Parts: sequence; C-alpha cells; structure tokens
Amino acid sequence: MDLSGTTVLVTGASGGIGAGAVRRFAAAGATVVGHAHRAEGDFLRADLTDESACHDLVAEAVRRTGGLDAVVNCAGVQPDQDLDGMTVADWRAVVDTNVVSAFAVTQAAARVMRGTGGSITHIASIQGTQPAAGHAHYCASKAAVIMHARSAALEYGRFGIRVNTVSPGLVDRPGLADAWPEGVARWQAAAPLGRLGTPEDVGDACVFLASPFARWITGHDLVVDGGVGARPTW
Repeated sequence: MDLSGTTVLVTGASGGIGAGAVRRFAAAGATVVGHAHRAEGDFLRADLTDESACHDLVAEAVRRTGGLDAVVNCAGVQPDQDLDGMTVADWRAVVDTNVVSAFAVTQAAARVMRGTGGSITHIASIQGTQPAAGHAHYCASKAAVIMHARSAALEYGRFGIRVNTVSPGLVDRPGLADAWPEGVARWQAAAPLGRLGTPEDVGDACVFLASPFARWITGHDLVVDGGVGARPTW
C-alpha cells in the first residue's frame, strides 16, 4: 500500500499502539507527525485534555508538513479501578484524556480538511461494547469515542472527511505475559487466531482506513481482535 504524499498526525505516538501506527504509516511511505504527552524525540508535545492544546497541535502538524490528510487519535489511558470508591475526578481524568482529546483534535483537523477531504480514525476498544470489571470509566469512554466517530462521520461527510474507529482486542506489550499470565492464557484460548494482537496489527487497520481502499467507508467500527468477538459467551 503506497501512501506517498500523504501526511498523517498520530496522537499518543509514544505508546505501544501509537508507535505501531507510526511505523506502519511510515512503511507505507506517508509523512508522519507524532504526538506525545511528554517531550520525547521528534514528537510534538501537548496535553490533549486542554482544548487549545489540541488545536495548537493540529496547527503545528500542518505547519511542519504543509497539509493534513489523516489523523489517528490514539492518545488514551486505561487505569484499573473499581466503581466503588471511584471519584468524579477519577472518572474525568479518563474521559478527558480519551474522549475530549478525540473530539477537539477531530474538530481542529476537520477544519483543515474541509477543502480537500481526509480520514480521521479513533482508537477505541472492544471494551467500548463489551464491559470489563475495573474499567467502567474506560469502557464508557471508548463507547463514547465510537459514537463520536459515527456522529462526526454524519456531519463531516459532505466535506469528504471520513471518520471511523478501530477497536483492538488485547494487544501484546513487553512484560504483559509475566504480569498477567492467567489473562493472556485465557485470551489465547478464546481467540480463534490463537494469539494476542500486535501494535502493527492495529496500525495496519489504521493505514487501510486512511487509504483510498477505504474511500467509501465512514462511520464504521473496525474490530481487530483475532476473532474473540465471535466466541459465544453463554
């Protein structure tokens, strides 16, 4: 897949999935601008819980590259916390990072893309449709991200802007099998493809959605979970 001449902004590019998206877009020939919450390498730094910072990030990406064809909203957090004892501040910390950032970055990017069209992809999660204990705030935030993308697709379609989500299942990371052996084993047993995902698996889905091959796809939630969603739960 050749995305030469395509400019892409990836938020949360220092994380596992974000870094995978950066690698896959670069391999496809795209010009990639990465964002990180803290100063890191050549990435642009911004606190995406701040609305003005989101708009400034998009403006700086455009200044660096001369345009913007695609955005991947990957910035997010996933803390473990039971509902009993969770505070409103705890809830807002997750929602502001996962939902507000996607909303504000999308709004800013869409204003740039109105004349040329473009692709915006949110990284959601299968937990946006399948709840998990200890992740109520995270699950709710990802459900909101999925619905935001559908709403944005409805409103921005007339400008040639496509908005979709990618919902990963369990994605491997260094130390995961040691920290959570029982969960990893359960996932491998449940997944028809028999393995955890990789950041590149998710990155390839993002590349596809930003490419001309997905030119008639918008408002869609692309699940990348190795088939776990096909497993009966009863």
